[in-house]
Amino acid sequence: MTTPTQALPRSGGRFRRLLRMPLLQKLIVADLIINAPAFAAVSFPLPQQACIMTATLVFTLLLNAGLVYWTLLPLRALELTAAHVAKGDLTARVPISDWTDRNVARIAFTLNALLDRLLSDQARVRHLSAQAIGAADAERAHLARELHDSTAQSLSAVDMLLTATWHETPAHPANTLLRDRLCVMQDVVRDALHEVRTLSHNVHPSALDHLGLAVALEVLVGRLLKPIGIHGTVEAHLKAPLSPPLASVLYRVAQEALGNAMRHGKPRSVSLLLVADAYSARLSIRDDGCGFDLASVESTRHGMGLFMMRERLMLVQGTLVVESDIGLGTLVRAIAPNPQEAA
Repeated sequence: MTTPTQALPRSGGRFRRLLRMPLLQKLIVADLIINAPAFAAVSFPLPQQACIMTATLVFTLLLNAGLVYWTLLPLRALELTAAHVAKGDLTARVPISDWTDRNVARIAFTLNALLDRLLSDQARVRHLSAQAIGAADAERAHLARELHDSTAQSLSAVDMLLTATWHETPAHPANTLLRDRLCVMQDVVRDALHEVRTLSHNVHPSALDHLGLAVALEVLVGRLLKPIGIHGTVEAHLKAPLSPPLASVLYRVAQEALGNAMRHGKPRSVSLLLVADAYSARLSIRDDGCGFDLASVESTRHGMGLFMMRERLMLVQGTLVVESDIGLGTLVRAIAPNPQEAA
C-alpha cells in the first residue's frame, strides 16, 4: 500500500501517454479502432456482416468494461488509502499505475503530496513541542533550585537563629511571653520551610532528571499517598528509554491524576503502571475510589484537570483515555508515541 510519492510525469514514451489518456478518450479511440472492421464489412454478404457486427459488439463491450475497470481501479486504492489515514496511518500512499486515468492520477499525486507535507509538519510540531517542554522544564528546574538553595536555606537559618535565641533566653517568669512567641515564630518558619520544599518538589522533581520517570513516580506516590494512609504501588516495564519531553508530560499527568483521586475519589489504593517500548509509552493510573460520571463532568466543563492532562499530552502527540463510573473507581490511561532518536 505504501509507495514513494512521485511527481506527475510530463514527458515519457508515447505508449505511456496513451495509457494516461482520460477514460472518455480511451473509450472513443478504442471504439473507433474496433468498429472500423464493422464499417468495412458493409460490402460483405449479409450473414458475414451479422457475424462481424456481433463479434465487434461483444469485443467492444468487453474492451470497454476492461478499460473502465482498469482505469478506475485507482479509485479503490484512493478509498483504501483514505481508510488507512483515517485510522492514523499517515505513511499510506496511493499506488499509481500506467493505466491510471490522468485526472485520477493527479488526485492521487495531490493526496500523496498532502500526506508528505502533513508528516513533515507533524515532525516540525514534535520538534517545536519538545523545545517548548524542554524550555519549560529548564525554567521549572531553575525555579526549584532557587527555592531549595536560596529561600529554603534562608528559612533554615532563621529557624536555627530562633532555636538558639530560645535556648539563650533564661527560663524566667518575666521571659515566658518572649519564649512563647519564639516558639510560635519557630513553628511558623518550619511550616513555611516545609511548604517551600514541597513547592520546590512540585515545580520540578529532581528525581525525574537524575533517576528517571519510574523512580520519580515512586517518590511522588510515597510523598502524596502514604502520609494520608492510601496504599500506592508503581510498576514499570521499560524496554526503551523515554524521551525527556515525554517523561515530563507523563509525570505531570500522573501528578494531576493522583491529585484528582485524593481530592474527589477517596480511594483506599492507587496503582500506577508504566509500559514503554521503542514505539510507544503507556501510563495507567487506577484507583478504587468512588468514581464519577464522566459524561456529566465533561458536558458541564468541570473537568479542568482532565482538560489540562489532554492538553499536555497533545504536546507529545499523545491521547488520554478516562474510564470511570460512580462507585467503580477510575482508570486514567495516557498513551503517546516514543520514537527513538537515531544514534
